[in-house]
Amino acid sequence: MTPVRTTMATLALGAALSLAAGGAHAAGICPAGGTVRFGVEPYESTAALLPIYNDVGKLIARQVGCPVKIFITTSYNAEIEAMRAGKLEIGEFGPLGYVLAHKVADAQAVATFADSNGQASTYTASIVTWPGSGITTLKGVAGHTFAYSDPDSTSGHLFPAYALKKAGIDPDHGVKAFYAGSHTASYEAILHHKVQAGEMNSQQIALAKLQNDYDPKNFVVLWQSNPIPIDPVTIYGKLDPALAAKLTAVLQHLDLSSLPPADLKILGAAGGKLAPQTDSAYDGIRDLVTILHIDLGKLS
Repeated sequence: MTPVRTTMATLALGAALSLAAGGAHAAGICPAGGTVRFGVEPYESTAALLPIYNDVGKLIARQVGCPVKIFITTSYNAEIEAMRAGKLEIGEFGPLGYVLAHKVADAQAVATFADSNGQASTYTASIVTWPGSGITTLKGVAGHTFAYSDPDSTSGHLFPAYALKKAGIDPDHGVKAFYAGSHTASYEAILHHKVQAGEMNSQQIALAKLQNDYDPKNFVVLWQSNPIPIDPVTIYGKLDPALAAKLTAVLQHLDLSSLPPADLKILGAAGGKLAPQTDSAYDGIRDLVTILHIDLGKLS
């Protein structure tokens, strides 16, 4: 399955927050139309993400002084296209999606979610199977059905593909690849034995635990990555400088501690706040893109 290009009209809209603009309007900082638009990658269902990000949007709005509207996009690519068209001021992308968004949509990483030490959070990708599948090693995945999440996903495609290639398996043709559309869909496909192996990231495991839907006995881990930098929160590079400076200052030190602990776990924000992040943190992702000969232009 390839990502679907879409316009903002097809994005899943969050409810507009009814916060008065305040001092930023008086200073002329708010964007044309008066609202800051924040796009979020669809790493989980809209129903799960929208309430959480609406609360994050309220926290941003209080400090920036502009209403914030949340958009849970229909695909990674849809969010990139929206920012490229200048229809998002803020966007949260997966690491691979960010590398592409930085290249084609002028997305600029400024922040990310903090861990319990206040540092930029990380997560892991893995390749798993289920007991009784007949697969006991990573090399044994060859020729079997395999669930990726999305072609633009870092932990759902890029890292598993790299692991397969290192094991001598063509990640496109050496397995019977299936793109489930999301980490949850990939997880469900493995859990219910719809595929013989597939990707699973640590964030999806955390979510399944919250939903009392995870038992490690149901899975056999064949490979796990080193820590991966978590999703960057970005601003559009062509914003008015005053708005860009204000958003950057707010996002780099945003206090999320008022959110429920379960929501913080889904966000990957064990530290209860955002922390500064830089573009160079994702150079390792760019290296894997080169190693795998991924043409970013074909993803856009």
